[in-house]
Amino acid sequence: MKAGLVGIALMAVLATTSVAAQDPIRLPTERLTEAVPPAGAMPTLLQDIGLDQKLNEPLPLGLRFTDEQGRDVALGDYFGRRPVVLVLAYYECPMLCTQVLNGLVSAIGVLKFSVGQEFDIVTVSFDPGETPELARGKKAAYIERYKRAGAEGGWHFLTGSQHSITQLTRAVGFRYAYNAEVDQYAHPSGIIVATPDGRLSRYFYGIEYGPRDLRLALIDAADGKIGSVVDQLLLACFHYDPKSGKYSLAIMRFVQAAGILTVAGIGLTILLLRRRERRDTLADGAHA
Repeated sequence: MKAGLVGIALMAVLATTSVAAQDPIRLPTERLTEAVPPAGAMPTLLQDIGLDQKLNEPLPLGLRFTDEQGRDVALGDYFGRRPVVLVLAYYECPMLCTQVLNGLVSAIGVLKFSVGQEFDIVTVSFDPGETPELARGKKAAYIERYKRAGAEGGWHFLTGSQHSITQLTRAVGFRYAYNAEVDQYAHPSGIIVATPDGRLSRYFYGIEYGPRDLRLALIDAADGKIGSVVDQLLLACFHYDPKSGKYSLAIMRFVQAAGILTVAGIGLTILLLRRRERRDTLADGAHA
């Protein structure tokens, strides 16, 4: 499903123009002088940059990347056990990617779920020129900011070849452009939650992510294998809206859940009253 553009960095906007392909290309200098669009119209350079939802589609888990230690790894190495938050961000981005990562670490910082325990995070640079050293430095900064034990084994920062990057960005619907004149990318902002078996489950847009929405998405992606009974009830009362990338209250689900709780409460009350009545009857018989 195609979603609207969100969170394009101003610096990248001023430096790039529209492209139709997902592979980053060198943008012709003459196109940088296009006329300013009418008021209210989307600039031409933004029309082919975005994040298209491909819900329930499989990730190409066989793609090869390099981790922050310089080891050759497969994307699938990080799947199979827990839900995964996938982040596409290049490490030398002057603005937007840092805001995406900052927004993510702020959201997960208030969750009871912990990276490396209930879920993992895989951050992949879409700049093929970036190195494991850059990835290692970025990881160290965010692990220090997150400050939870065990996060080092659950938050991974990868780099890769253009081939692997292209295959991954196409699979998740991430459309971006590279401008060689300023050596920067124009790209959308957001994060993606995937299931343990590598299916795309939920998309979140922008640079701020609601902790409740992220928690529900992780529970949803884990098929209820994490979280409490209360979490399961909340998930039953909320539904994911692909257009907004958020969970909203489903009135009918809420009414149904409230009805079930009411019936259960009445049944429990009747059971307790019957047990009390039985005890009273036995007590009266004993005194007779």
